[in-house]
Amino acid sequence: MRGQKALSNLSRRERQIMDVLYRERQATAGEVLAALPDPPGYSAVRAMLRILEHKGHVRHVAEGTRYVYLPTLPRERAGRPALANVLETFFEGSTEKAVAALLDLSKADLSDDELDRLSRLIDHARMEGR
Repeated sequence: MRGQKALSNLSRRERQIMDVLYRERQATAGEVLAALPDPPGYSAVRAMLRILEHKGHVRHVAEGTRYVYLPTLPRERAGRPALANVLETFFEGSTEKAVAALLDLSKADLSDDELDRLSRLIDHARMEGR
């Protein structure tokens, strides 16, 4: 399906535009332009939005004379193929290795509540796997 292509296949600027759309939930080309770091010209943003629409990542609705752009998938669902690609590329497809690396990177930043939630997720995965 067009709308389920991995976000990992996007250019840096296309990912930045998607970040804006996910954060704002919807935006015009002008609003996207204003939110981009080191923004290109307005025409370039419009062109990239058309490309993202062609790739199936965004859609637009007309509001008067302007187009408002929205992501076609929720961020969590769109990110799964990208995460699967990272898992395969950097962690030999091992969820355990990826989680261990994430915990190592963020162990000082995780609160007890977050660690408890992670523990419950692991317990839930263990129960579903049986």
